[in-house]
Amino acid sequence: MDHKERMLKNLPYKAWLDGLSEERMECKKKIYEYNNLPPEKTEEKTKLIKEILGKTGDYINIEAPFHCDYGYNIEIGKNFFANYNFIVLDVGKVRIGENVQIAPNVAIYTAGHPLHPDSRNSGYEYGIDITIGDNVWIGGNTCIMPGVTIGNNVVIGGGSVVTKDIPDNMLAVGNPCRVIREITDADRDFYYKDRRFDVTDY
Repeated sequence: MDHKERMLKNLPYKAWLDGLSEERMECKKKIYEYNNLPPEKTEEKTKLIKEILGKTGDYINIEAPFHCDYGYNIEIGKNFFANYNFIVLDVGKVRIGENVQIAPNVAIYTAGHPLHPDSRNSGYEYGIDITIGDNVWIGGNTCIMPGVTIGNNVVIGGGSVVTKDIPDNMLAVGNPCRVIREITDADRDFYYKDRRFDVTDY
């Protein structure tokens, strides 16, 4: 098994071997092009991001700047939006569902290094897959750490560091991120905290 195969199987691997450095460089070139497109070039932007990523849905909008390692390890469902400074270290697979919204400065880190300095200095690193469900909103300045699964209909509050799985239908926030409460039908009539909608088409 070569080091790319090891990486894709979430096993310890060395990131400069077996063509991985070259693959990251090719991705960097495409990302550079994407991040430097004029803002009105929306069709070119959509075409290029679909080339970079492994799988996308019908609508995808990622505001520049965006950064990732490989691109092909990222799979995104339909109707996706990510705001400025979205970073995905996609050493492991990153699976994102439908109708997901990502606020500015969100980082998804599948990548990590061994805890012990001897092991870490050996050059081995790892990537553990991350999964994000449908209808999820990730607040600004959130970090999602290796191996995490975020369920459907979840809201992650801004500034969170998500180190453990979050079940469906939960509001979670903090460092480390913890479930605050369940999201219920009673929340539907409010657009922010205790502020009710003053319209009927929501």
